[in-house]
Amino acid sequence: MKKIGLTLIMGLIWIISYAQEQVIYTSKYLPKPDTTWVFTPKQWNGTEKLPAIILLHGYSGSYKQWDQIMGAQQYADEYNFVIICPDGLYNSWYLNSPVKSDWQFEDFFYKEFYPDVQKRKSVDPTQIFITGLSMGGHGAMYLFSKKPELFKSAGSTSGGVNLLDGVGKWGLNELLGSHDKADAVWQNYSVMHWIENLKGNAKPFIIDCGMDDFFYESNNKLKQITDALKLNATYISQPGNHSRTYWKKSIKQQFEFFKLLTKS
Repeated sequence: MKKIGLTLIMGLIWIISYAQEQVIYTSKYLPKPDTTWVFTPKQWNGTEKLPAIILLHGYSGSYKQWDQIMGAQQYADEYNFVIICPDGLYNSWYLNSPVKSDWQFEDFFYKEFYPDVQKRKSVDPTQIFITGLSMGGHGAMYLFSKKPELFKSAGSTSGGVNLLDGVGKWGLNELLGSHDKADAVWQNYSVMHWIENLKGNAKPFIIDCGMDDFFYESNNKLKQITDALKLNATYISQPGNHSRTYWKKSIKQQFEFFKLLTKS
């Protein structure tokens, strides 16, 4: 009996380690190492290429945030997605800082992180999605708007899509410089500006925001811009605020949206 019990325990440890992996990146573009948590469906057969979704966390969060909200392994198993959660280093906003030379997250993402995702044995490079919450919602749509060819689709939930909403808050002054002297710089780093880069692009994407969220007005304005540009955008305005309770609900809506796109 003891022998069988030990075998079962060892088997369980192997399954857990097989399904989850932490990758630590040391990059010249970042001031410190970046830890990324990867969740592979437990049913993966070791050869099949699967869709992957990159989940970006919010301001002051870490690579652990999405798992704490949704249970990432459960989602990986249910939707048969590889889920990849990088660390946004607390307040990187997933961009290249014009005033801090060692905070170049955008370069890290495009030049090192994304190519590594593409070549993962479990990932179908034609089926890579990206979304995020709050700061991560901005990051996902910012990275997608600049290089839509890299992604199947993108999303944002409670996204800080207009960085001018964050003047004097959330570490943005340290990243972008004084707003008083460089208003155009702040605008140039906002999704509100870069969304126009998608004009003529038919790729679908999804944006949602709770009606009691402090980013709600900016998300509504973004919806007006996507309508004017005739973009293939799905916008969900629904009850909720800037909270984990809301994101636990909204991320399921986004997974359902992305799952349908894997069949197209």
